[in-house]
This record gives sequence, C-alpha cells and structure tokens, in this order.
Amino acid sequence: MEFRHLGRSGLLVSEISYGNWITHGSQVEEDAAFACVRAALDAGITTFDTADVYAGTRAEDVLGRALQNERREGLEIFTKVYWPTGPGRNDRGLSRKHIMESINGSLRRLRTDYVDLYQAHRYDYSTPLEETMEAFADVVHSGKAHYIGVSEWTAEQLRAAHPLARELHIPLVSNQPQYSMLWRVIETEVVPASEELGIGQIVWSPMAQGVLSGKYLPGQPPPAGSRATDEKSGANFISRFMNDDVLTRVQQLKPLAEQAGLSMAQLAVAWVLQNPNVSSAIIGASRPEQVHDNVKAAGVKLDAELLKAIDEIVEPVTERDPSKTESPAQRP
Repeated sequence: MEFRHLGRSGLLVSEISYGNWITHGSQVEEDAAFACVRAALDAGITTFDTADVYAGTRAEDVLGRALQNERREGLEIFTKVYWPTGPGRNDRGLSRKHIMESINGSLRRLRTDYVDLYQAHRYDYSTPLEETMEAFADVVHSGKAHYIGVSEWTAEQLRAAHPLARELHIPLVSNQPQYSMLWRVIETEVVPASEELGIGQIVWSPMAQGVLSGKYLPGQPPPAGSRATDEKSGANFISRFMNDDVLTRVQQLKPLAEQAGLSMAQLAVAWVLQNPNVSSAIIGASRPEQVHDNVKAAGVKLDAELLKAIDEIVEPVTERDPSKTESPAQRP
C-alpha cells in the first residue's frame, strides 16, 4: 500500500480507502462485511470511510465492531453528517444541534473516542455557514475529531468555508466527490480551488458504480444480483451510465487494461490516483476477493500515452459539467 497526505495536512492516508456506503448493514451479511474489512486491513488499507446515514446508521455500527480490536492509532476513521438519521425536523442538515448530536451518535456506534475526519456530507443551504463551521470547531476543539472535510461541495462553497475554518483554527483538509473516467465534473473548478486552498480529494465511485469493471455488456440485461438490479445498492446512481453507448466504450478499454497488466477495475482505480489532487480512492466490496483485486491499483503509474488513449475512448460519454458537482435536490 502507498500513502498520501490528505490535502496540505500532515495526516497520511492509504491511497486506497475502504468505504461501506451500500454494503455494511444492508447489502451483505455481517460475516461477509467483517471478512471484507479483514481483507482491507491485510492489504495495508488503514483508512476507512462511512457515514451516519448509511444503512440507517447500521453501517457505522458494523464498521465499529469490525475494527474494535485493531490498534486505534494505526487507523484513520472517517464519517459524515447531513442526511436524515431520524424522523424529527432537526434530525438532518448542518445545524449546531444536529452536528453535536450526530457526532456523539457516530462515536458511540463506531466504538471510538474520536474520528480522524468529520465531513459535511453535503452543503446545507438552510443553515448559516458560520453556524456550521462554529459547530465543527467545537467538535474539533473537544477532541471528537482531528480534521474537518466536506463532500460534494462546489468551488465557491469551499472558498467560503476555508477562511472561516482558518479563523476558527480548524483544519479543513478534504472534499469527497464522485470521480471517475466517466464523471469528471470536479476537474474544471473544484480541483483548482482545492489545490489553491490545500484541500485533497477523497473520491467515491472510481469505478462508476461498477460500470468500469466491464461486467455490464451493451445490449444485455445486467447480471442477476448486480448493483444495477438492486434499488438498495445505488441503482439510481448507476442508471446514468447504463446505456449502450457508454457500455460499448467501456468494453473498448479492455485491451488497454490488458496492455497495462491490470484488470478493468484496477485500471479505473489507478486512473483516479493519477490526479495529484486525489489523496485517496474509496473502494467498497461485498466479497474479500474484490478488495484483493482493487488494492493492486495502489502505486500504479499510467504513462501519458495510455492516459491519452483512455481519453480518446471515453471522451464522448464523459460528464464534465461542473454544475453537476451538487444535486439540485439539495437546494431549498
């Protein structure tokens, strides 16, 4: 495993991190989840990402139990706050009330006294940014989190939050966006702003919800039991890639992966890691074998000729619109 600094901070994270968005507590049985975490640890992954909303808080609980016998100082545990975790009006968003209650719930479920990174899962248009950042400052200053990050924030939002973080003496070090060969909306605005501010990307869905693994074929129905057939496992996210034009071009990547001595999944993960602003790529797994395969992308260097060939294949179906950094549903 290779390690990188998280943004311009001193915190080192594994190039490949393990996330449990759609697996732990919902898609896979607990024994399988524990086996995947064990495989990640054995492969040298030390960075684990979750969120309070995943599987209705169950994902944090499963991850906490899976890691409870590990040396805490040897791990980097990340979680997030924003999406609803209960039926109440204040069980959501980035108000001071919800942040303070959520960090305590997350720590309890994760069986730890602190998280290494606490992230705003989306931008909250209904709460003053000053209130949110002041609450995060209290979380950090109380020792419940070491660093602060965000997820799917625009360049403008990052620029607004960064001076507040400096004024409050808290390290805003990361953003967690979707990023892959097919989804490159952060490259135009978010990445340049992040480089300027010292913010690193922890990217999710580097395999475009599994599409870049090559298992979905044009003109054929998705394999039974795959993510594209399961509403609980992100089928709404994968649908944007499930058309024959995209799937045909993905199949054209196979010779390039073979040329590089990589599986399709490894090529996809290695590709996002070529971006110097990416600190870590999040992988998920329902089977330990998937972890063993994906971690082989760590440390891989793709030459300029190969990167150019990839671009030529996927460019017609690549999404680059920076306005898609955030979901319109987030706006009031």
